[in-house]
Amino acid sequence: MEPAKNFKIFLVDDDAFNLALTQYHLKSLGYDETVLFSSGTDCLNQLTSRPQVIFLDHNMDDISGFEVLKKIKRFDANIFVVMLSGQENMATTIDSLKFGAFDYIIKGDNAPKRITDVMKRITSIQEVMERSKPSVWKKIAAII
Repeated sequence: MEPAKNFKIFLVDDDAFNLALTQYHLKSLGYDETVLFSSGTDCLNQLTSRPQVIFLDHNMDDISGFEVLKKIKRFDANIFVVMLSGQENMATTIDSLKFGAFDYIIKGDNAPKRITDVMKRITSIQEVMERSKPSVWKKIAAII
């Protein structure tokens, strides 16, 4: 499956190493349009540039990942937000999903595979959504 190379992906993490690692992995998958943020506030200030996917760290110094997630979803509920965290706490995972995260990935050795899998799922969902959009002609015919 060819990735949607035109996806705009935000990476939000106050750990520069994790940012670089995630960006490197996404680039290796063919996703070239990544924008890096070291704080949740910086990410929120750039939502008007319309990312399709946001990989969001749970623990950040300026604002919690939960707060950023809630504000992203209020801005645009259709943005796919994937939480990344070093926490293996089940309650944190459940809360992330409850607040609208698409998935929750625990940082570590398995994270690149999980990122690959989540991007495949997001790409599949985007393709289905594009196919199910009525064409302009169908919309016009429905009005007439």
